[in-house]
Amino acid sequence: MSYVIDTYDYLHSIPEIGWQEYKTSAFLAGELEALGFEVRKEQGSDTGLVAVLDSGNQGPVLALRADMDALEFEGEDGKYNVHACGHDAHSAMVLAAGKIIKERGLKKGKLYLVFQPAEEVLGGAMSMIEAGAVEEVEEMFGIHLRPIQEAGTGQATPGLYHGASYRIEAQIKGLNAHGARPHLGINAVDAAVQVVSAINAIRVDPLVPHSIKVTRLIAGGDTVNLIPDRASLAMDLRAQTNEVMEELISKARLAIEKSAEALGAEAQILFVGGVPGAEYDAKLEEEARLAIEEVLGQALAPIKTVGGEDFHFYSKVAGIRTAYIGLGCGLSPGLHHPEMGFDKEALKLGRDILVKLVDRRLGLEGAL
Repeated sequence: MSYVIDTYDYLHSIPEIGWQEYKTSAFLAGELEALGFEVRKEQGSDTGLVAVLDSGNQGPVLALRADMDALEFEGEDGKYNVHACGHDAHSAMVLAAGKIIKERGLKKGKLYLVFQPAEEVLGGAMSMIEAGAVEEVEEMFGIHLRPIQEAGTGQATPGLYHGASYRIEAQIKGLNAHGARPHLGINAVDAAVQVVSAINAIRVDPLVPHSIKVTRLIAGGDTVNLIPDRASLAMDLRAQTNEVMEELISKARLAIEKSAEALGAEAQILFVGGVPGAEYDAKLEEEARLAIEEVLGQALAPIKTVGGEDFHFYSKVAGIRTAYIGLGCGLSPGLHHPEMGFDKEALKLGRDILVKLVDRRLGLEGAL
């Protein structure tokens, strides 16, 4: 029997979506209290959870972070929840690592185990930051399962580089008129089409992976002989660096406003939001590489992924130095697939890497 696998199996059996991880949080809190951690519940939300282990000696304040929420899918019989992004695995590895660390004992500093809600809806990290749950933390490590196309079982990277991911929503206001008198109106459809063309013409550094595209356009209604005065658009933006994302957002704002203005319409940007890209601390990434090598023999090169991750708010907003491990586990057919599966034995390797990291940064009593 393996504590990390048993924990995973139980968490996998109780998938809960963002902000509703009640059973998950209660189970983790109970385990942590039994292990002797100082447990702080309702951190930033009803389900956010932090567990603290203090050595009593000066040293770094380090955190291991796991997300807890599952995904919701639509099936023939209605909606259902599945852990299809590995958050159950992440929580199991962090908890199991904490168990070993508590049994060994810290030599210096403090260890935080951060169990975060609502990563999939991109609000969980900010909720914990705003609540002050991690204000003492100086260093933070995350870990995420990776699909087989990136890494196999027994492989891991010390640098999983997510890109920045944002969306923009806008509304265009024109002027109604009869279809027979279009010169008396301002067609919001025409203005929206101009915006789409302008968005598609945006250019930034081609050496940095990026994309920007309109993914939703709603205009007009059921009446065909009416010049519509309203249109709404939404667009998806991706960039490997935060600098290029900022440039995309700036140019998109200009494209939306000026394209509508050119046809006499008025554009209003309703929402700009998303998650920043990865910006890791070089020293901590090196520590992660060395920990991986101690456990697996060698580490993979950094991996870049177009997916977004709200982990990066901890560095971008809270100023915490971070690094993020990508763990190979034979995962297929892919993340966010309802039938996702992986080699559960890899959880032991992820657990051991996290324990090695804490040993390298804070020191553990006894032999590993």
